[in-house]
Amino acid sequence: MSKLVILKFGIGNFAEGFPVTLQIGMENMRPSSEVTGELPPAPDLPLIFNRWQAIYRNLDLSARPLGLPKSNPPIVSLEACSEVAAQLRDRLNQWLQAESFRPIREKWLEKLQPAETIRVILQTPDLQLQKLPWHLWDLIDRYPNTEFALSTATYEQVRHADHPTQSIKILALLGDSTGIDTQTDRAILEKLPDAAIDFLVEPARKDLTDQIWEQTWDILFFAGHSSSSGASERGRIYINQTESLTIEELKYALKKAVSRGLKLAIFNSCDGLGLAREFADLHIPQMIVMREPVPDRVAQEFLKYFLEAFSRNEPLYLAVREARERLQGLEGQFPCATWLPVIYQNLAETPMTWAGASTTIWTGRDQAAPSTIARKLTPALLISLAIALLTMGIRYLGFLQPLELQAFDQFLQLRPDEKPDSRLLVVTITEEDVQASQEPQRSSLSDQSLAKLLEKLASYQPRVIGLDIYRDYPAEKNVPRLAAQMRQSDRLISVCKVSDLQAGRKGIAPPPEIPVSRQGFSDFVLDSDSVVRRQLLVMTPPPSSECTAPYAFSVQMALRYLVDQGTTLQFLPDGSWQLGKARFQPIEAHTGGYQGIDAWGYQILLNYRSYQSLKEIVPQVTLSQILSGEVEASAIKNRVVLIGTTAESFRDYSLTPYRTNQGAIQKIPGVILQAQMTSQLISAALAERSLLWTWTLWQETIW
Repeated sequence: MSKLVILKFGIGNFAEGFPVTLQIGMENMRPSSEVTGELPPAPDLPLIFNRWQAIYRNLDLSARPLGLPKSNPPIVSLEACSEVAAQLRDRLNQWLQAESFRPIREKWLEKLQPAETIRVILQTPDLQLQKLPWHLWDLIDRYPNTEFALSTATYEQVRHADHPTQSIKILALLGDSTGIDTQTDRAILEKLPDAAIDFLVEPARKDLTDQIWEQTWDILFFAGHSSSSGASERGRIYINQTESLTIEELKYALKKAVSRGLKLAIFNSCDGLGLAREFADLHIPQMIVMREPVPDRVAQEFLKYFLEAFSRNEPLYLAVREARERLQGLEGQFPCATWLPVIYQNLAETPMTWAGASTTIWTGRDQAAPSTIARKLTPALLISLAIALLTMGIRYLGFLQPLELQAFDQFLQLRPDEKPDSRLLVVTITEEDVQASQEPQRSSLSDQSLAKLLEKLASYQPRVIGLDIYRDYPAEKNVPRLAAQMRQSDRLISVCKVSDLQAGRKGIAPPPEIPVSRQGFSDFVLDSDSVVRRQLLVMTPPPSSECTAPYAFSVQMALRYLVDQGTTLQFLPDGSWQLGKARFQPIEAHTGGYQGIDAWGYQILLNYRSYQSLKEIVPQVTLSQILSGEVEASAIKNRVVLIGTTAESFRDYSLTPYRTNQGAIQKIPGVILQAQMTSQLISAALAERSLLWTWTLWQETIW
C-alpha cells in the first residue's frame, strides 16, 4: 500500500520562522504518526527565490504568458539562471537541515522506506512557501516513488454523482494561441487511448460555460495564455484573442462540473499557482499547473510524457514525477524546466487513476448481458469462497502458525534501525566483574558490591533502579546498610520468579527486605520454538508460589518512571489498559499468526527496538566502571537503571525473532530483554513508538 505524508505549516513567516507538523499514515487511513518541529527564520530565502525568478522571467524562452514584449529587457544568461537556481537549492536544503527541524527529518527516515509509493502534501496558505522548489529537498532523491503536491489550509470533500462511461471524458480548451502552438497539444491529446475528447478552440465565454454546464467531464484541460497578478496572484486564462476570464467568473459552471465528478484539471499554461489557489476554493480533487512561465516546447513535452505514463495506469503522482524528471533533457536550452509542473491537491480527495476514472456500461447487442456475466462469475466466486474457508480453517487449527511466525520475524528484521533508548541505562555484571570479586557471594553480585553500587547510583538520582538479579535470601548481617537501602528506597524494584505447577518448576522468592509493591515477576512467555515474541504484563500467581508479584518487572519500572511525568495506569471497562497515549489490548488465543495459544495473564506483542544489534538498544556501562567513578552523573540522572548479568556462565539468555548476518538466531541477556520490554511501554505511553497490533479474526477472514 502507498503512504500519505502531510507537512502542515502553521502561522509564521520567513522573518520569524514556521511551526511544522509532520503526519504519516497509510492511504485512506488516519495518520499513524505525528511529530512537530520548527523551521528557523530564513529572511534571505525569499530574496534568493525572487532573484532566481527575476532572472528566469527575463530569459527569452518563448513562453506561454500573455504579456507584451519586454522593452529593453535586462541582459541575463542561462548560466546565471542555473547558478542562482543552485544557490536556491542549497539554501533550501540548509534550511531543512536546521536542528529545530530534526525531529521531522528523523521521523521521516524512521517511518518511510525508499521502495514505498509516497504522496507528500505541503499544506500551507503561505504563497511564498508554495513557490519554493520543494522537489529539490535532498530527502526526495532517496525516495524514487515520491512526489510533492501543494494544498491550502482548508479543504472539503464534494459529493458527486457517479457517471459510468466507456471512456474518460475530457474537455480540452485551446485558448488564445497568439505566438504559441496549441495544435501540438491537441495532437498529443488525440493519441490518448479510451478517451472521449471535446475540443473548444478559442471559444466565446458563453459557449465555454454552456459546454461545462451541459455535460459531465472527468478531466478539464487548458492550453494557451494564462497569468497571475496582484498581491494575491489572482489567476486569469485567455480563452480567445479578445476575452479573458478569472476563475471567479467561471465559478458556478466549475462548481457544477465538480459536483458531477470532475476529477482533474490540467493547465498547460504559464504562471498557474494563482489559478490553482482559486481552484482550491471550488474543491476540485487535483490540478496540475505550471508554477512559472513555461516555454512551448517544455509544456508540450511534459504533456506527452505525463499522458503516456498516466494512460498506462501509473499513479497520478508518479506519472507527474516521471514526466517532470524527463524534462531534464531540455534544461540545456530551457533551464529549470523540471521545476515547473506541480500538483495542487484537495486533501479530502484521493488521486484519480486512468483505469478507475471510468467503468463499463452495458449497451448494444454485441456485449454480454449482465446476467450472463453473473452466471459465469458465480461458480468462480463459490470456488473462491470454498478455498478461502478451507484456508482459514487450516489456519485456525494452527497448521500455518510456524510459517506465519517465520514471516513475522522476517518483517521485523526489514525495519530500519532505531536510535538507542537514552532514557534507560544498563549496568552489566560481566564475566570479568564476577571473577574480579574477592568477596563471598551466592549470586552474580555480592552483598558488599551491591551495597556500594546502590549507594553510588542513589547519589546520581535515577528515577528507577531495577535489580534484575535473583535474591531469595536476606542481606548479610555484616552489611546492614544493604538491608536498609532495600527497605527504604522507593525507587528500587526487584525481581522474583513465579512457580509453574504444571511444569513442576519451583519459583524464586524476592528479596525479603522489599515489599510486594516494589516487586515484579521476571517470567517470559516462550513460543513453541522457544523464541520470545510476546510480553507478559500481568498474571495471578498460584497461592503456593514464592513470588506473589502481580505485575511484570518491566511494568513496575515503566510505571515508576512515568508517574513522575504525571502518567498513571488506567483500567478501561473493556479490559484494556490506558497508559499515557497508548491503549494496551491483550492478545487472545487466536491473534494474528497465533492460533490456539495459551493467552494466560495479560500479554501483548513485543515490539523490539533494533539498532545494529539487539544488545545495543540501550546505553550500557559495567559494574566496575560505576564503582570506579568512571561514569558521570549525567549518564544516570532521571534514567531507568537496570542491573543484571551479561556473563554467559549464568546462562541468562533468550532467543529473539532476529538473526545475525550469518543466519544464527540472535540471543540477548535477560537484562537487555527486560530493557526492551520497559522501553516498549515507555515509548508507547509517550506516543513515540506504536504498539504492534493485528486485525480481528473476522477482519482477516474477510481480507
